[in-house]
Amino acid sequence: MKTSIPGQQTLEGIIDQVVDSYSLGRGIDSLESAALPSRRKIVEALGELEHVLFMGFYSTRILSPINLRHYVAEHLYSATGILVEQIARAVAYQRRQGGEPSPMEFDECERLVTSVFKDIPELRARLSLDVEAAYVGDPSAQSIEEIIFSYPAIQAIAIYRVAHEFYKCGVPMVPRIMSEHAHGMTGIEIHPGATIGKRFFIDHGTGVVVGETAVIGDDVKLYQGVTLGALSVQRDEGGDPVRGARRHPTIEDCVTIYSGATILGGETIIGEGSTIGANTWVTTTVPPNSQVSFSAQSDSGNGGQRMKSKR
Repeated sequence: MKTSIPGQQTLEGIIDQVVDSYSLGRGIDSLESAALPSRRKIVEALGELEHVLFMGFYSTRILSPINLRHYVAEHLYSATGILVEQIARAVAYQRRQGGEPSPMEFDECERLVTSVFKDIPELRARLSLDVEAAYVGDPSAQSIEEIIFSYPAIQAIAIYRVAHEFYKCGVPMVPRIMSEHAHGMTGIEIHPGATIGKRFFIDHGTGVVVGETAVIGDDVKLYQGVTLGALSVQRDEGGDPVRGARRHPTIEDCVTIYSGATILGGETIIGEGSTIGANTWVTTTVPPNSQVSFSAQSDSGNGGQRMKSKR
């Protein structure tokens, strides 16, 4: 039955026009994309892994050394089943632009997921250090529990550390879906390709951007609105972006970067022990133990940026 809309086309006519629009061949018209991995299922898998990583904080059941293995297995088997299928779909799409994954692709993806999951104990150790850094770095934090339950940075960093492991294995699309889910939830965008060391802390967090080729050392602290980005995008002879080229900065150990700072460029290095002040714009290398600050009123009477050694 056709539904009439007063003064307009019938709904059936509108449906026909929408279907016809798919014949134009634009980038959003691909019907083969229906074979892509499911974002909803990948987010579900992250929820299962959240329990594995922080079981004592997210479980709704009483835990003990006796039943811990059972509950870890329950969540880990569920996450494995979901991710094997979703990664197999991503791999099949990358290779053939769609179609049902082959048994060989499923076997390959199961081995890959198992290989990543064997590093979960090390991943939990790194996350423990991240949480500790947040507790030490924020005097307003009352407990470890408060940090895990309420700090968006911990959720963003946890998902980054999972996504990064799959990224290193060359998994297409799935790591980026994970990181963009974290971005949407927390306002913190960490590309899964970034390399981040131990005891990483993002205070407040909203608006932080860490680019794909950024390298961050140990004991680095970022505040809200910090961008570790690219100066410009390299292009090939055809004008297409060069993908995978180093274009984001290196932040060495024990660096603090205050709110609103922008650090750009693949050759830019922030030396160990430096402090980058709020609202600064940095596109050149900063020596170790330096302090970069923006002053609204310089000695000459004009606003400007200053760099000096801490020593």
